[in-house]
Amino acid sequence: MSLKRFFLFALLPWAVSAQWSPQTSNTTASLRGISVVNAQTAWASGTAGTWLRTLDGGTTWQTGHVPDADKLDFRDIEAFSADHAILMSIGPGESSRIYRTTDGGSNWTMTFKNPEAQGFFDAIAFWDAKRGILMGDPVGGQLYAALTDDGGLTWHRVTMPPAREGEGAFAASGTCLTTGRNGKAWIVSGGTGGSRVYRSSDWGKTWAVSEAPIRHEKAASGIFSIAFFDDLTGVVTGGDYSAPKEDRDNFAVTMDGGKTWQAAPGPKGYRSAIQYVPGTKRLFAAGTTGVDESPDGGRTWKPAAEGNFNALGFASTGEGWAVGPKGVIWHFGGK
Repeated sequence: MSLKRFFLFALLPWAVSAQWSPQTSNTTASLRGISVVNAQTAWASGTAGTWLRTLDGGTTWQTGHVPDADKLDFRDIEAFSADHAILMSIGPGESSRIYRTTDGGSNWTMTFKNPEAQGFFDAIAFWDAKRGILMGDPVGGQLYAALTDDGGLTWHRVTMPPAREGEGAFAASGTCLTTGRNGKAWIVSGGTGGSRVYRSSDWGKTWAVSEAPIRHEKAASGIFSIAFFDDLTGVVTGGDYSAPKEDRDNFAVTMDGGKTWQAAPGPKGYRSAIQYVPGTKRLFAAGTTGVDESPDGGRTWKPAAEGNFNALGFASTGEGWAVGPKGVIWHFGGK
């Protein structure tokens, strides 16, 4: 879909909050995937077959490339340890792939290639190291969703509710899909037929869908990211990536697990990723014009860092990272 052709803005980040500080990534790749294992260990991914890993809290980042994947754009990564991670590339048809390492990136194995010529992967998420879900743009009149129960070695497609004309998803940050406790999962959509939230409570086997009050008047607009504090309390954000400074209708909240959504004042502009700091109601939302922070679950917002960011993630102890184009990696110092 055309909504995958993201603009890259050459903004130089600078800190608003002293808790955010830049790190050296040793790459110029555009980074959109980030997965945080703990305060010391995190993985990132991006263009030209690039993956990154830190084992020392970002003091140093190891940069590598998946063999024979220099033309692939790895938009999402899920990491389980310092050694075990899964990469997802995007693109039409067979350009959308899954790769897996269990030895810290020394070797990568391609375990799945998009079987649908018209398909386009958008995100992956896992409940644990074995059970995960992969989703992509509509194929055959419904969003593509596939499940694994063997750590990504094999995948099987599941039935989704009918998609609307003009509905798709954004491979912007790996957070248009998220998993929760007890087999819960959520997917968000965008485009002219989108701004809907799909929800499952049985490990992705069956799905229901509801509306969310996020702008979706153009192919470039809709919901880009979703996050949950617990089984019931969650948030979505997005906007229009072709008008990144516009902040209308870009944030909504749910208190019933995603069945219903209420609009609320949101971050200052289009945002491609939103995440809770684990164990708190503190939220951060990242986009091409900066990072915003809410200390109270989205009721109030303030700037946290200015610049061009795509994705962010946090450790259970509160530390985190935000990534962006041209190898941008910023570290968050903690709660």
